[in-house]
Amino acid sequence: MIFTAFYRALTQMADPRFRRVIWFGLALAVALLFAMYAAVLMVVQVFTPDAITLPWVGEVSGLSTLLSIGSIAVMLVLSVFLMVPVASAFTGLFLDDVADAVEDRYYPNLPDTPRTPFWPALLDSLRYFWLLVVLNLLGLVVVIFSAGLGMVVLWAINGYLLSREYFVMVALRRMPPKDAHAMRRANFIRLWIAGVLMAIPLSIPLVNLLVPVVGAAVFTHLFHRIALR
Repeated sequence: MIFTAFYRALTQMADPRFRRVIWFGLALAVALLFAMYAAVLMVVQVFTPDAITLPWVGEVSGLSTLLSIGSIAVMLVLSVFLMVPVASAFTGLFLDDVADAVEDRYYPNLPDTPRTPFWPALLDSLRYFWLLVVLNLLGLVVVIFSAGLGMVVLWAINGYLLSREYFVMVALRRMPPKDAHAMRRANFIRLWIAGVLMAIPLSIPLVNLLVPVVGAAVFTHLFHRIALR
């Protein structure tokens, strides 16, 4: 079931609605990451003196410039961890487009569903975004002090969070919240594995920009396969 859902999602990537969401998501993700970098750069420039005096060395200048350049490398590393929350931030905004495209192609007899209002979707995405930011930054600390083993832990955590968020968002289009959460709990292992399979490529730069769309499609397929049992 899981691999079939991934296969169908990947073969539909040429769908114009998929491509439109990818471009919107790419623009939003890049803008958000640049905004984060700009904030880091501003903090470095404001609080770092251009020159300091060290014992036995004397005055060292250009420190602010050096740290500004170094912050680029830091943000490239952080982007691997921050792409999960960034991806989730815009998925809620465009999930209806992806889910509609999947249902039109594979489940054409389903009745139409009302689109999620923009502002509630935005607020829910932002709430979940900050939770994921905190958890992924904590995961970064674990990775640093665990010789890379923490990455597996991070994938497991993000697999749970992603499966929970994506599946519930898809399910809420077709059923009440109580039933959506009950279905998720009843299929926890299967959905968690699918979430982990999403979390792994989210750690790969550039590839991670496509994952949210694939994930929305995958969990749309999984929801309908589970609902039809």
